[in-house]
Amino acid sequence: MPLIILRLVFLMVAIALGFRFANSDLATGEEWWKPILSFAGVLLVAGGVLAADIAISRKRLEIITAVYFGLIIGLFLTYVLQVALTPVLPGSNSWLSNWLQLALASVVCYSCISVLLQTKDDFRFIIPYVEFAKQIKGLKPLVLDTSVVIDGRIADVVEARILDNQLVMPQFVIAELQAIADSSDKLKRTRGRRGLDILNRLRNDPQVELVIFDRDLPEFVNQSVDQKLVLLAKHLEGKVVTNDYNLNKVAKLQNVGVINLNDLSNALKQVFLPGENIVVRIIRPGEEAGQGVGYLEDGTMVVIEGGRDHVGENVAATVTSVLQTSAGRMVFGRFDKAA
Repeated sequence: MPLIILRLVFLMVAIALGFRFANSDLATGEEWWKPILSFAGVLLVAGGVLAADIAISRKRLEIITAVYFGLIIGLFLTYVLQVALTPVLPGSNSWLSNWLQLALASVVCYSCISVLLQTKDDFRFIIPYVEFAKQIKGLKPLVLDTSVVIDGRIADVVEARILDNQLVMPQFVIAELQAIADSSDKLKRTRGRRGLDILNRLRNDPQVELVIFDRDLPEFVNQSVDQKLVLLAKHLEGKVVTNDYNLNKVAKLQNVGVINLNDLSNALKQVFLPGENIVVRIIRPGEEAGQGVGYLEDGTMVVIEGGRDHVGENVAATVTSVLQTSAGRMVFGRFDKAA
C-alpha cells in the first residue's frame, strides 16, 4: 500500500509539473499544439518511469548503491577536473566549453558507476586508520563445482527448498561445461549438455538466486579450476558445493567450507539397526559363497547371507550389521524366508 500511495503522489506531481510546463514561456506561443504536446510529454516521461519501476520488481540494493555512489563520486571528480582544466579550456560561455564539460561529466560518471558495479562484491569504505569492510551476514553463498552441476541432484535439493543460499556459478566452470558438451566423446558430450540443462533449470526458477561470477581475480592466474573454486569461495566467504573427493580435501585444508552432496545423500538414507527385518529383491549372487546381493529403493546395497539360491526373488532378511564407506552405506543381513 505505501508503494501504491507513493506512485499516486508521483503521478499527481507529474500532472502538476505538466500543467506548469504547458503554461510556461517555452510551451506557449502562436502554435496551439505546443501546450498539449508539452503536457503529454511530461506525462509520457512520468509513465515511463512508473513502467520501468513496475517492470523491474526485483531490485538489488548493491546495484542501486553502486549507481548512487558512482554518480556522487563521478560528479565530484568532474568538478575537480573542470577546476584543474580551467586554464586550458575555452571560454566558459562558449558552446565548445559546455559540450566538453558535458562529455567529461558523462565519461567520469560512467567510469565510476562501471567500476563500482564490477567490484560491488568487495565494495568497502575506507577512512584513514579505520576500515569498514563488507561483512557477510546470514546465509553464505554456495559456489557450484562442475561435478555437482553435471550430477544434477543440486537442482532437486534446491527445488525442495532445503538450501536457500545464493548460488554462485563461476564463468570458468561454465566454460568447462561448454568444453565437455562440445567433446567428440559421446558420453562426455551427454554429461556436458546435462550440466547446461541443469543450469538453465536453476536459472528459470524464480525462487532460486543464481549469480554468474564472470570476474577474473588476480589470484586466479595460472591456477587450476579446482584451485580457482577454492579461492573464489574464500574471496566470497562462502562454501564449495561438490561431489569431488579431492576438491573436498583441498578445500578443507584451506579452511573453506564444503557441502558434499554424496555425504548429504548418505546422511538422508534410512538407518537400519541390527535385528530389524527388511524385504529386498535379490538381483545377483554375491562374492562370497551363499551370498545374494540386492538394492533398496534409495540405492543402498544389501548383502544377504544364504540368498544366492533366491536370485530374482523378494526375500525377508534380518539385519546383522551396517557398514558405512566412502562409496556409501552397505547393509548385511541373514536370509529368513521368501517374501
